[in-house]
Amino acid sequence: MSEQTMETGTHKAGSGDALLVVDNVTLRFGGVVALNEVKFEIKKGEILGLIGPNGAGKTTCFNVMTGVYTPTSGEIRFDGTKVSGIKPHKINALGIARTFQNIRLFPEMTAMENVMVGADARHKTSVLGALFRLYRVRPKEHELPDNGFARTMAKTFGISRHTLEERAGRKKAMEMLRFVGIADRAHELARNLPYGYQRRLEIARALATEPKLLCLDEPAAGFNPAEKADLMNLIRRIRDSGLTVLLIEHDMKLVMGVTDRLVVLEFGQKIAEGLPEEVARNPKVIAAYLGEPDDAAQA
Repeated sequence: MSEQTMETGTHKAGSGDALLVVDNVTLRFGGVVALNEVKFEIKKGEILGLIGPNGAGKTTCFNVMTGVYTPTSGEIRFDGTKVSGIKPHKINALGIARTFQNIRLFPEMTAMENVMVGADARHKTSVLGALFRLYRVRPKEHELPDNGFARTMAKTFGISRHTLEERAGRKKAMEMLRFVGIADRAHELARNLPYGYQRRLEIARALATEPKLLCLDEPAAGFNPAEKADLMNLIRRIRDSGLTVLLIEHDMKLVMGVTDRLVVLEFGQKIAEGLPEEVARNPKVIAAYLGEPDDAAQA
């Protein structure tokens, strides 16, 4: 996903083709049913909101999609490939990236280094290859050093693949930091960044893995109204760059303002699905959030 694509992308709602399919997924922990025959699709190019009261199973569903849990029954298909039961790093390599409710950064690394970790997911050099600078390759013209002698040596003997990947990762990291609006803090330790910047940094790291589907787990938690408005704009820009977005969020104003469709869970079951305005009028959804019986919600 190039910087040019990010800056010039245009709005594009779901194309109708399913990118990810949750097909009758059930997840049990002993006698507890965390998800009960949950079924929905995420369409390419859309922002889908996954909402519900506390304990509804939203993050559990995220964890099944991203390989943290293997469903007891049913399956997850991503871009036509069954991914349920696959290790999380392999699912990430296929094109699914996520953030977490609780920020998970490397606090003693800089913002740049944190995002470079994400970019490294697409690199091919092994640990030994990186340590000993094995696998030399012929660099392209724009990859050659500026220094005359170094340039001549690189043309003659090539450059280690790790060196080229490291340079590309640094460039990608700065591009992602610029995209999420924190490039000015690239060389600060992650632990020293303001809370809102740490949230954005986690998104930048996920984007650096070059996903097709970005899963955001409560990205607005702890944000003030201005920060939430900025986040809405960022989520739209991410989708407009060509990605598909799955969003878990408790802030209904944000959800209603940024999503194309909503799926609602309650006690591990899907109770509603549709356009935001339709879901907002659904008696079962109203009852789930207000704690009223369905007949009272319909009154």
